[in-house]
Amino acid sequence: MQESLFSLTNFILVLTAYISYRAFQNRGELEKWIFSPYLIKKNQEYYRFLSSGLIHANGMHLVLNLFALYMFGNMVEMFFYAQFPNAGRTLYMLLYFGGMIAADIVPYLRNENNPAYRSLGASGAVSAVVFSFILFAPLAPMSFIFVPFVQFPAIALGVLYLAYSYYASRNISDGIGHEAHLFGGLFGLAFTIIADPSVFASFLEQIRTLLP
Repeated sequence: MQESLFSLTNFILVLTAYISYRAFQNRGELEKWIFSPYLIKKNQEYYRFLSSGLIHANGMHLVLNLFALYMFGNMVEMFFYAQFPNAGRTLYMLLYFGGMIAADIVPYLRNENNPAYRSLGASGAVSAVVFSFILFAPLAPMSFIFVPFVQFPAIALGVLYLAYSYYASRNISDGIGHEAHLFGGLFGLAFTIIADPSVFASFLEQIRTLLP
């Protein structure tokens, strides 16, 4: 398949690592690219919806997001290429960068008059990719990154992750953009089903195998 000869996932990994490293070295660039609803509204700096997804708070933040994207991105990319031979690349890019934007819409609306609110990181885009993968392969074994020897079906971890993100976004103030995880994941589910409604029927068929 011609499209599979070039991995967009690997390109995104390299691009994100490079831009994040530049932001680590130059605080001025980080300030220019970080997600700030107040500055977006005041200066019409809408590029921040995308630029903030290419920078990270520190090395661990960057590594965790890149690791998750590496684990799932290429597989989802291949799924899209197989389902859409002529449009797979475009749809995958829309999934990733659409998830990045969708993850920040609610935080933007809630904080457009709050100069103190700022966020950064690829979590929303990565969540969109992970939940797209769950639709394609809900029974694939997955584990928590720090407990790799305990595995669960992907669907189980997905439900727990969405439930926790919803709870944390309303009840925990820890500086982490839980809303981005939640809305990025929901975007990934919706986008994949809209792109190929048959994937939802396949998802349900696979889930039925878990029932007695």
